[in-house]
This record gives sequence, C-alpha cells and structure tokens, in this order.
Amino acid sequence: MTPDAVAVAVMIILLFPMGYFTLASPAFLLVRLDIQPVAQLLRGMFNAHFLVMRVAGAIGTVALLLDGRLLAAFGVGMITALAIWGRPWFMQRFDDQLSARDAGDAEAARRLRRLHWSGMLGNAVLLVALVAGIPYVAMPA
Repeated sequence: MTPDAVAVAVMIILLFPMGYFTLASPAFLLVRLDIQPVAQLLRGMFNAHFLVMRVAGAIGTVALLLDGRLLAAFGVGMITALAIWGRPWFMQRFDDQLSARDAGDAEAARRLRRLHWSGMLGNAVLLVALVAGIPYVAMPA
C-alpha cells in the first residue's frame, strides 16, 4: 500500500462505525426511554459503539504510526482515547439513570434522553472532524 492508501483506509475504517451510529441513534428519538427494552437496546448500542471505536481507533493509530504519519496518528489516537476513557464515564451515567428509572424516578427518562443527545452530538463532532481531516491525511507523507 502507498502511504495515501494506508491513511485513507484508516479513515474509512473509522467512518463505518461512526456513520452507522450517526444513522442508527436518531431512531431512538422516536421512542420513549422509560420502556426498559428500548433503553437497554440504546445502552447496548452505545456500549458496542465505544468498543468498536476503541478497537478500530487503536488499529488505525498503529497503522498511521507505522506509516510515519505522526499528526494523523495523534488525531486518531485522541479519538481512541475518548472511546477508551469515555466509555466507563458514559456507561456509568447511563446505568445510574437506568437504575433511577427502575427505582421510580420520573425524571430519569429525561436525563437518559440528554445522555442520548450528548452521545449523538459527540459522535457528530468527531465525525465532522474526521471527514474534514481526510483531505489532509490523504496527501502523500
């Protein structure tokens, strides 16, 4: 692979899970999160997204480092770091709200919805940054 192909491949590999999450997560805006199976499915989707992003990000970071693209590797490494360290923080808050909802807290569903929106917004910001960086990363090293 040429340096261009490695960098573009890494970006495409990262775009797939981010794009899927961007398309799948808004569907949960149409349903109530006080329904247990719906909230559990949303939790599972967030959990899977974090796990896939950390694996794809780690592989992408290593590939870019081996390709000698330090700045691009730093950027992808930051996305990976957010996935690694953001997952426990986010999932703990999600679980806290699920427990509060199960305990009868009427506001827990609203807080779950805010978490949902914040997760979608965070993914969208990272997706825009990744797409905006493709022309710079795709140039020969």
